[in-house]
Amino acid sequence: MSAVDAKSRLVSLDAFRGAAIAAMILVNNPGSYVEVYDQLEHAEWNGWTFADCIFPAFLWIVGVAITLSFANRAEYGSDRGQLLLHVLRRSMIIFALGICLTGFPFGLFLDPHFSFDNLRIPGVLQRIAICYLLTAMIFFTTRVRGQILWTVGLLAFYWVLVRWVYVPGYGEGVLEPEGNLCWYVDYLVLKTHTWRGAMVEGFDPEGIVSTIPALATTLFGVLAGHWLRTPRSGEMKTLGLLGSAIGLLAIGSIMNIWLPINKNMWTSSYAVFMAGVSTFCLAAFYWLMDVKGYKRWASPFAIFGMNALAIYVLSGLIARLLFLIGWPQPDGSFLEVREYLFQTLFECWAKEDNASFVYAITHVLAMFAVAWVLWKKRVFIRL
Repeated sequence: MSAVDAKSRLVSLDAFRGAAIAAMILVNNPGSYVEVYDQLEHAEWNGWTFADCIFPAFLWIVGVAITLSFANRAEYGSDRGQLLLHVLRRSMIIFALGICLTGFPFGLFLDPHFSFDNLRIPGVLQRIAICYLLTAMIFFTTRVRGQILWTVGLLAFYWVLVRWVYVPGYGEGVLEPEGNLCWYVDYLVLKTHTWRGAMVEGFDPEGIVSTIPALATTLFGVLAGHWLRTPRSGEMKTLGLLGSAIGLLAIGSIMNIWLPINKNMWTSSYAVFMAGVSTFCLAAFYWLMDVKGYKRWASPFAIFGMNALAIYVLSGLIARLLFLIGWPQPDGSFLEVREYLFQTLFECWAKEDNASFVYAITHVLAMFAVAWVLWKKRVFIRL
């Protein structure tokens, strides 16, 4: 833990990060998984919803933060080797937390059916850790031109892989849940260590091959960070961000004609389109907060953003406990605390989809209360 001078930070970036984390928590914690607003569910396969914008936004923000943080440190004489060691250590911690969040409580109590044989290895925090590490390595070993080439090259390379690499038994260019290259590699390498909620066995939305374009998503954020560090006026920076956003949205939409926008595979078109969405969002936050000085409206988001990953981990642990703790019913079923709270406090007075949404909002507000206490005490947890 450490105390940080909030004035030295880009407030709009903290607010955007906090908004992304709040949205993640909202989407991950509905009261009912049966009746959920369409925009709070991920697209079943191709296409996108509001929920599909959240994770790439956070990776994009990681990229922006890499530029703003490490470029300043390098200019003040920090040793790059030491900075890379710091990145490696932090990446390992985030990756380990992802594994812990997935397996908690590892069969020690409440969950007697746990097995290391089917412990999921990929995940949201794991992908953040990998993209953070690899993006930082690219950042420290290249200049802006090289980072642009890396971004374009990764997207082009991934497009070639999923379109023209032969998958045994299925052929080339399969973009369905079963038979695509991402599924094949995950099924071959990770075997039973993939997400059990996937559309087909052995597939993982945070799997091995699809991490390639996710890395490009993070690099898009690095490039936006370079633009924000220029000596141009706030108005010019905002216009530059908006212009880039429009261009990326247009290019992603055109790419969608040949390679569908798809979060599960994190297609190149998805990476470009969502980089446009994230750039547009930061442009709005930046113009309102850093250029015009309207900061009070986004204070809750900024408070979330100060301890974003810590709050995300806490939210995941609490959600896991609410699933695990409960009591048997006369008919032999098991009533979870989560289901009991939903039925008793929410479903009794509202339609199921509305009740599910209010339950999720309540979870977000509970996490905000924790974030507010940490912020009030000037405690910022760096994972």
